Amino acid sequence: MRLLVTGGAGYVGSVCSTVLLEQGHEVVVVDDLSTGNADAVPAGADFVEGDIATVAADVLGTGEDGPRFDGVLHFGAQSLVGESVEYPEKYWQGNVVTTLTLLEAIRRSRTPRLVFSSTAATYGEPDEVPIVEDAPTRPTNPYGASKLAIDHAISSYTHAHGLAATSLRYFNVAGAYGGAGENRTVETHLIPLVLQVALGQRDRISVFGTDWPTKDGTAVRDYIHVKDLADAHVLALTRAEPGTHRIYNLGSGEGFSVREVIAACERVTGLSIATVDAPRRAGDPAVLIASSDRAMTELGWTPKHTDLDEIVSDAWDFMKNLGERSHAARRAAS
Repeated sequence: MRLLVTGGAGYVGSVCSTVLLEQGHEVVVVDDLSTGNADAVPAGADFVEGDIATVAADVLGTGEDGPRFDGVLHFGAQSLVGESVEYPEKYWQGNVVTTLTLLEAIRRSRTPRLVFSSTAATYGEPDEVPIVEDAPTRPTNPYGASKLAIDHAISSYTHAHGLAATSLRYFNVAGAYGGAGENRTVETHLIPLVLQVALGQRDRISVFGTDWPTKDGTAVRDYIHVKDLADAHVLALTRAEPGTHRIYNLGSGEGFSVREVIAACERVTGLSIATVDAPRRAGDPAVLIASSDRAMTELGWTPKHTDLDEIVSDAWDFMKNLGERSHAARRAAS
């Protein structure tokens, strides 16, 4: 298939592009590099630098001679929860308005398939765990609300225009694959933050809340390896049906506490990680674990990299290599 990947210079988008190329697909990446990195676009993919809302129509075409692409995988988004609370306009514009423009370009070009990178943040604070797809959607921040609004828009496009669409709501993505991993100016994810302490890039890691009703008093989260996530996107493309919008949760189905993640990072790196206890953050639930039964049944998807130490080890190898490349570049420039 010939596929357009928006946000393909970012973490998940670059890994998914790598997997698509490995499987013989033709990939075109669109990214404005506001948070992504040009060197993350895998070799073999064509790269168009630009804002999705501006270039999507030109890249996808008019559809007069048939669609140029067999599908779109939409990763491009603003994705910092705290920032979304402070600057909600950035998320309604950058996520919702931009995706509406993309949906129009998809419709006009007659592109048949869409896989959308959604999020567990659409659920907000769950009543029960593991979280199933039929759970109430009550996002607690503009980021989650913007993604839920996009899910609703996609549903209306599938019903009205016959688009074959899938939204994948995933939990905490981690690890690395094919030379691609997390490399952002503003990092908010626990595993890379802990590993930054091991690398000497920060002094300590804050543990937000030590009195949660969990096995060790710290919050529990579901971690999914980025390669397993990419595999699910490929399966979603092949299983999508015209006029149908399916939604799937993606996670390992197992939860790890903050202290368990820190311990895994210490095992993998062989280093002691300094921590500091901090108050709970408002809106943080005690436990977030996904039920991925629907994805397993309907997509035939099974996560293969569920060992926490393996996930951490892949992330650690990527971050060490990234640091070595940065150091070599500084030495070459001096």
